[in-house]
Amino acid sequence: MTERSEIFETITAQIEPFNKKGVALTDSTTFAGDLEWDSLTVMDFVAAIEDEFDIIITMNMQAEIENVGQLVDAVQKLKG
Repeated sequence: MTERSEIFETITAQIEPFNKKGVALTDSTTFAGDLEWDSLTVMDFVAAIEDEFDIIITMNMQAEIENVGQLVDAVQKLKG
């Protein structure tokens, strides 16, 4: 089982290039609100995370993911 903290580190490292405003990244950082990403950026990012962790995040799961913490939890669940 992959540690949640490791997943968080990997995901935040992946966010950094897209973090144009240098927003402090926490579990509650939202993609649309805090990072001001549009839906296309979010989809591209999710695809990168899928590749990084070798998982598939369904559209239903994606629809429920609004912040960093939810994405970390989804990855952890899928990595199981």
